[in-house]
Amino acid sequence: MNKMISTALFFLCVQATSYAQYGYWQQKVEYTMDIDFDATKHQYTGKQKLVYYNNSSDTLHKVFYHLYFNAFQPGSSMDVQSRQIVDPDRRVGDRISKLSSSEIGYQKIISLKKDGKNQVYEIQGTILEVDLSSPILPKSKATFEMEFNAQVPIQIRRSGRNSKEGIDYSMTQWYPKMCEYDYQGWHADPYVGREFYGVFGSFDVTIHLDKKYVVAATGAIQNAQEVGSGYEDKSKGLKLPTGNKKTWHFVANDVHDFAWAADPEYNHDIQQVPNGPMVHFFFQNDDSFGNWKQIQPIMVNFFQLMETRFGKYPYAHFSFVQGGDGGMEYPMMTLVTSAGGKLEGLIGVCLHEAIHNWYYGVLATNEGKYGWMDEGFTQYATNVMEDIIYELKSANPQDGEYSGYRRLYKNGFMEPMTTHSDHYKRNGAYSTSAYSRGAVFLQQLKYIIGEKPFNKGMLQYFNDWKFKHPHPYDFIRVMEKSSGLELDWYLDLYIGTLQVTDYSISAVYEINGKTLIQITRVGELPMPLDIDVDTRGGHEIHYIPLDLMRGEKIFSHPATIHADWPWVYKTYTLEIDMPIASINKITIDGTTWMADVEPADNVWPSVQQGSNFTEPK
Repeated sequence: MNKMISTALFFLCVQATSYAQYGYWQQKVEYTMDIDFDATKHQYTGKQKLVYYNNSSDTLHKVFYHLYFNAFQPGSSMDVQSRQIVDPDRRVGDRISKLSSSEIGYQKIISLKKDGKNQVYEIQGTILEVDLSSPILPKSKATFEMEFNAQVPIQIRRSGRNSKEGIDYSMTQWYPKMCEYDYQGWHADPYVGREFYGVFGSFDVTIHLDKKYVVAATGAIQNAQEVGSGYEDKSKGLKLPTGNKKTWHFVANDVHDFAWAADPEYNHDIQQVPNGPMVHFFFQNDDSFGNWKQIQPIMVNFFQLMETRFGKYPYAHFSFVQGGDGGMEYPMMTLVTSAGGKLEGLIGVCLHEAIHNWYYGVLATNEGKYGWMDEGFTQYATNVMEDIIYELKSANPQDGEYSGYRRLYKNGFMEPMTTHSDHYKRNGAYSTSAYSRGAVFLQQLKYIIGEKPFNKGMLQYFNDWKFKHPHPYDFIRVMEKSSGLELDWYLDLYIGTLQVTDYSISAVYEINGKTLIQITRVGELPMPLDIDVDTRGGHEIHYIPLDLMRGEKIFSHPATIHADWPWVYKTYTLEIDMPIASINKITIDGTTWMADVEPADNVWPSVQQGSNFTEPK
């Protein structure tokens, strides 16, 4: 797709988003599920009651469910995609194609009723399509009742049984889940192993499971004295069951998914964050390195730091749970591995996956369409938190993300960030775009508008849009209001095109005792410029605003403001009232926050120039 077409499509999306906010609405769900689990067969039966609220002005003649476990079958879309993409996830590879009937995953529908009447439905891979016997009218609700059975696949990606670290069950994407319907319509995307998007609502989940297991889950336990395992009030007596199974009852509100994990060897520790959530830690008995104990005070501190920088965690509980295949976020919990016994590795994965609960969990942007608004924002905040926790005081905590962004550009694998997560040509291109380019987007925005309005805007964004599925323009409008600047140009060009920023100091010369610096815009993506000038008498900042911004950023230190640079001009001559002999060094963006793809020519004198003065060409 060429740049002009990509940008045009992005504008259509932006216009639709802006229009949608004038009459904002979102759907709502209320799940009640009862699950009977057979740990000897790795199978379970379920009864699900789902009250679906159609808060839109549209009449719905169909509904769609995700059946994620069906992806873990030979010949599934996830299997085929993994075997044909040029850089498959090593955890998946061709493993799905080799699963036996006892190792696959599935979710089979036994019956489905809407408001008491049987419904006609069709299953295609991981999507269940239901032709409704009667439509769901605008501003009304419908009640769906479903019976289903399922088999847990062996651990391959995120979900499954018997992980490499020996966790019995990582139960994620484990139930028939209603697809999201928003102003863009249904989002019934087949699952190929990437991202998720769900409807906010409530979950009331009861699980009957062999009593040897300890269960960690989204939500709050409702029968603590019956299950024990660290949940109970120690001052009260336990009421443990006498049969072979134990019943676990959890409730969660204002979430868009429900996950759980189970293992007979889980330790369960609890730490209370002052004026914050109760934090749970579930890990195996053989924590031989002691890392799961050491991370607990660090994670308590983390929740306090996040509140001041990015917003207050809104739930009463959060759980760090050993399980899965690396690190993966779910509402009110995360599944993580033990990082090979490395404490810093465990801290890093716990920070990243917990921060997802701000951007994936609470803000809940459509990750399929805007994966960078979750992964990139999470990666940005992770780097900030690590910089604070380890007291690194880095000039640019996102420096590693800039390196990844530049590598992606130079190897020619970049795709517009408007590309749907499932449709990137390479896993590596998706990962770098979502994580690194997303984090760079924020750090460079801080360069554009200034640190104070940026930090204010990040907090405001969370508070304004929590539980509302924000889109790109919802975020950038918050930043425009925080900074007083026009920023649509930055969003449009950075996200919707392949344009990059590249400036160079092309000449430095003197006329009548004044130094003239000729700067050339080599790349297509324009930027305002901070020019750092080191002199014999000290240090100066000269600021060149970009005309598209309609204003200047707020500096925390003195700066000389020059005339705007009209974006169509390729060159700009900056005049400084001092002779060239008084200048030691000139640098475009001394902060390194501007994502120039060729930063080597941003400095004068360069290594090649030595101390020689250069004349304009």
